Order: sequence, then C-alpha cells, then structure tokens
Amino acid sequence: MKSYLFLFLWVIGGSIQALAQSTNINPNPNSAKMKRIEQMRNKFIKERLNLTPEQEGKFWPIYNKYDAKKREIKQQKRKLRRRRALLTASDEQLVQKLKEFMALKQSEVDLEKAYLDKFLAVLNARQVTELYRAEDEFIRKLLRQLRRERRNKRRNGGGE
Repeated sequence: MKSYLFLFLWVIGGSIQALAQSTNINPNPNSAKMKRIEQMRNKFIKERLNLTPEQEGKFWPIYNKYDAKKREIKQQKRKLRRRRALLTASDEQLVQKLKEFMALKQSEVDLEKAYLDKFLAVLNARQVTELYRAEDEFIRKLLRQLRRERRNKRRNGGGE
C-alpha cells in the first residue's frame, strides 16, 4: 500500500512535465522553442523589475547562472520520476528514489537561499520579491497559452 501511495504522489508531482511533453515543449535549453520562451521570460522579468542600466548589467549574469542551476536540478528530478522506472521498481528502490528526490528538493531550497543573497546585493528587496512573483506569473501565463493552443489545435483538426 505504501508503494502505491508513493507512486501516486510521484506521478502527480510530474504533471507539469507531462503537460510540457503533451504540448511539444522540448526541455532541451538549446531548442528553438525553449530559447524563444527564455527570451520572452527575460523580457517579462525586465519589465516587471524596472531595472536600472547598472542593475541590469549586474543582474542578468547572476540570474542566468541561477536559472541554469535551477534547470539542472529540475532535469535531475524529471529523470527520477520517469514513469516506466517507477512502475517496475521495488519498494526498496522507490524508497531510494524518494530519498534522492528529497535531496534534490533540498538542493533547490539551498540554491534559492544562496541566490537570494546574490540578488539582494544587486536589487532591492521589493525587486527580488517581484522577481519571484514574475517568474511564477510567467509560468502560469505560459501554461495557459500552451493549453489554449493545444485546444485550438484539436478543434481545428490538427489534434493528436
């Protein structure tokens, strides 16, 4: 019973990944779509933060390193949640994967803490708060847009 509960929670946790796959988003940061999304996100963040030219010169190198590290951790988490591996795993293997997953979540928290100080060295507290809000809002808008495009594609006969 425990293993089914873990499996259920694990699969639910990967729902965003599934959405991204079903909408043909390649998580490869070098893909054209990902580069375009990254550019749109950076523009969105820039507008929301109201950066001075001096802040902008210091902020983007820090943010780009932060984003690359965050993306790397998320990629490792996705690998751990691969459905096929979970379905064939023993309880012992599931426990090990859960521990690895929790360690990765802790790495995310540690990364957030470390970069908070770096961001505060360049931005004021209000701008840092707005940065986190802008990231979340951008993701929500992007997911809404992807769902809308997918629905329109199905309505127009271009569905899967």
